Amino acid sequence: MKIPKIKTILYATDMGDHMRPVFLHAISLARCYDANIIMLHVIEPIGSTGQAVLAAYLPQKKLENLEKNGMKNILKTMKKRLDNFCEDEKEICKEAADLVTQTVVSSGRVGDEIPHQAKKLNADIIIMGTGTSNFPGSSLLGSNARHVTQFSSIPVLVVPNL
Repeated sequence: MKIPKIKTILYATDMGDHMRPVFLHAISLARCYDANIIMLHVIEPIGSTGQAVLAAYLPQKKLENLEKNGMKNILKTMKKRLDNFCEDEKEICKEAADLVTQTVVSSGRVGDEIPHQAKKLNADIIIMGTGTSNFPGSSLLGSNARHVTQFSSIPVLVVPNL
């Protein structure tokens, strides 16, 4: 049996402040394996009712522009949060500046989209948080983390972030 190599880490983030411990694990693993990090944020699609309401009030071209600009804004937010993290954690980021090689924003069901993007981006491992829900019973493992661990074809490191 061959020892697995980790060259690409997919760091799945909801961009919340509570994701710092998860990102620190991604950085640590990337350093250990001389790997790169791809940051991924998945946007849940608007439900059919929301789409129908928007379509009733906005022309199709306006809806397309709204979605396109929304993706651009989220990408900017991801980069800004990365910059802010590095500003706060200068010692960590001094050595890790070149680790994040790509930022990706995609749309879909989070639990399905993370494994899909991991495969598409040739990731060797997924790193994500346990979840952000405050509902009773969700403190151990959130539904997205549970879904990803069940359906991913590559290893998943789930880091407590609550």
